[in-house]
Amino acid sequence: MNYIDVFNGDADGICALHQLRLAKPVENQLVTGVKRDISLLKRVEVSAGDYVTVLDISLDKNRDDLVRLLDAGAQAIYFDHHFAGDIPAHPALETHINTDADICSSLLVNDYLGGKYLAWAVTAAYGDNLFIAAEAAAKPLNVASEKLEQLKTLGTCINYNGYGSSLDDLIYHPDALYRLIQPYENPFDFIENEAGYKTLLDGYMDDLENARQLNPAFADDSHALFVLPNEKWARRVSGIYANDLAQQFTDRAHAMLTEKDDGYLVSVRAPLNNKTGADDLCRQFETGGGRKAAAGINHLPKNDYDRFLQAFQQAF
Repeated sequence: MNYIDVFNGDADGICALHQLRLAKPVENQLVTGVKRDISLLKRVEVSAGDYVTVLDISLDKNRDDLVRLLDAGAQAIYFDHHFAGDIPAHPALETHINTDADICSSLLVNDYLGGKYLAWAVTAAYGDNLFIAAEAAAKPLNVASEKLEQLKTLGTCINYNGYGSSLDDLIYHPDALYRLIQPYENPFDFIENEAGYKTLLDGYMDDLENARQLNPAFADDSHALFVLPNEKWARRVSGIYANDLAQQFTDRAHAMLTEKDDGYLVSVRAPLNNKTGADDLCRQFETGGGRKAAAGINHLPKNDYDRFLQAFQQAF
């Protein structure tokens, strides 16, 4: 039997996988990519008896390939919190899918494992901008507030590392970052002892400071839209800066349009006080998807800017 672990390259995907493999270490093949690279099952080939674990990527975007793998004789377990659509009924498929706006895949894995590696699930929830859910989940840890701040920063940095148009934009390839984390059962040990974490933290702080110098291209009481330059730092920080603003302005929706040669890369955040509608907005565009509170568009043509702005205003 081969173990094939397919996971989103953000904090939620990495921490979900880390929890599972702490509980059951195996020799595994890793399949991942940048945060927006979610059609990952198309890259997987299996033989009968192989075991595929899928973490934090939309089943709706991977349904056909999931069925292909199951029909080839693989078993699969699927953890996710994004829009799923119709879930295939197959005896070799086990699903743990919950699209509630206050859940993430790592919290689903935490429930599955009975809270065995809770601190990593809390780290992921912070990384997914679910601060209230993270703090609620963290209560059994019984740690001081400054320790929770450390987990918040760690989760944010892991999540920041997943953004970009390509792997070349990232500080670490997501599989390499997972391998850095892999030896650490306790995230506080990773924070204290892993030299690679300082590299990640320094990159995050530098990029966030660059973003904070920008003025919105459009803003009113309920919306703010920023256009970021066609630079690696901007692609890395766009989603994290959207999360940062969402925490500051909880009644306002945010959109980050990062320039590309032929369009924009889009990140959208629904208001934290009404975490719904981001996925519906982004699915109006060909390469859009995500979840209720946070979604994106991989490619928005420049001539769709006005259409997007109008839809953004109408959505929130």
